[in-house]
Amino acid sequence: MQYSLKLKKGGNRKDYRRITDSELIADLQSVAKRLNKSTITHNEYNSLGKYDSHIFGRRFGGWLNSLEMANLEKTRNYNVSDEDAFQNLEEVWIKLGKQPRREDLLRPLSKYSGAFYEYRFGTWNNALTKFVAHINREESTVSSELGKIKYDPHKQHETNRNINLQLRFTIFKRDNFKCKNCGRSPATDPSIILHVDHIKAWANGGETKLENLQTLCSVCNIGKSDLE
Repeated sequence: MQYSLKLKKGGNRKDYRRITDSELIADLQSVAKRLNKSTITHNEYNSLGKYDSHIFGRRFGGWLNSLEMANLEKTRNYNVSDEDAFQNLEEVWIKLGKQPRREDLLRPLSKYSGAFYEYRFGTWNNALTKFVAHINREESTVSSELGKIKYDPHKQHETNRNINLQLRFTIFKRDNFKCKNCGRSPATDPSIILHVDHIKAWANGGETKLENLQTLCSVCNIGKSDLE
């Protein structure tokens, strides 16, 4: 199943249509001068600037491009892999029970800020698009590989026990980020931790396939394990 993504546009505090590129760049430089810094973050600009930092991404194709045009230093590089960035987005999405907004990416909910994702992928929308493409691409790969598996009567299992990021997120999304047993969700109770469970236990011959996987909260999953 392929997932689509409804991209959401952030709201503006002002009507920017009459603001020129030169005025935007000048204000960016003014904030940096006030702070006596060679580079500034989204939050710093939003605290002192005349406009909303989101307009720079839309006008110049990203925050880093805006800094470069203002002759300011680019913000530091983050030693984080795309896989780590996608996993963090998955965790935020699960906790919220819906597509996260850039403004949602704050600690302790998220390890990385919205500014990080704009830095890594150019814009927030690009980050979401690449995340969904990553999930869909890997899910298709998993489905394709499962379809190629031939049953071997000498082996107990056809599939690997491990459930990777892409397949796990597929199950969570299919089950609406809720425990199939008690119905609880991190979206309404942040203390809830979701697991992907083999309906027929792996030890009893259950396979790692969509139809044999379900979302359970940690409490229900432990209770189920105690009964097996």
